[in-house]
Amino acid sequence: MNQLDDAKKRYDETHIPEELSGWIQGAIEQFEGKTAASSQNNTGNGKRRYYKWGLGTAAAFLITFTAALNINTAFAEEVHQLPVVGAIARILTVSSYKKAVGDEKISVEVPGVEFIQNDTHGLSKQINEEIQEICSKYADESLERAKEYKQAFLDTGGTEAEWAEHKIEIKVWYEIKAQSDDYLSFVVRGTESWTSAYSQEKYYNIDLKSGKLLSLKEVLGEDYINKANESINSRMEEKSKEIGIPFFTAEEGGFESISDETKFYMKENGNPVIVFDKYEIAPGAAGAVEFEIER
Repeated sequence: MNQLDDAKKRYDETHIPEELSGWIQGAIEQFEGKTAASSQNNTGNGKRRYYKWGLGTAAAFLITFTAALNINTAFAEEVHQLPVVGAIARILTVSSYKKAVGDEKISVEVPGVEFIQNDTHGLSKQINEEIQEICSKYADESLERAKEYKQAFLDTGGTEAEWAEHKIEIKVWYEIKAQSDDYLSFVVRGTESWTSAYSQEKYYNIDLKSGKLLSLKEVLGEDYINKANESINSRMEEKSKEIGIPFFTAEEGGFESISDETKFYMKENGNPVIVFDKYEIAPGAAGAVEFEIER
């Protein structure tokens, strides 16, 4: 049984407030109303396609709600406040836990993506499996690093009491950056309280209309590399003054050009934001550095 199936089983055993039930039905009716209106402008196969999509909406929508991290009454009462993306698309926590292992505290929230498209090419399954692996691996590896750090601390004269004062915490969570009828942008993060050297971020930008991951080329056009480079270079001096830290020069391994692997997320206004990791183009004190690129 996978994560979503298990979540659905637990959801089925949970009391659903009447307010939530009504909200679900209202959203479905609203979506089907839009679909019906669209179908009036189509003939033949177009009408049949819209009609069949409308029939599947209720079932697909309910499946979306089963993908909750902590499926419980509190979630059922609050989930109606979560925004719907596009037709009916949503990012929810599919698993979550907090635990203490010795003196180390671990907090993990694993998101899952569910959305309706004519053809998503299996993208949601691919993303959800990848996120699950990233979150689990990061938490496990962070715990091992914490144990090694503790042993080194004790071996060099530290005490258990002094170690406990470090309040070691491992955290894995996600943050929605932007959502619209066209795209969903979010980031999965992992941090360790005793060091930033192993912090990790994975950005996801999903084109809800095509059911594919969005690339910088698709956002900025064919000349996206030059466009982004020019924008970044023109603002580096201003950004350096803003953060109070000079950027590395090209000779020091600083910024030269973006690539297909460059991290980015989307803003609500439709502009992409380029993200450089800590130490990538500036000293560590600058942290992660971001540049918004005007489309």
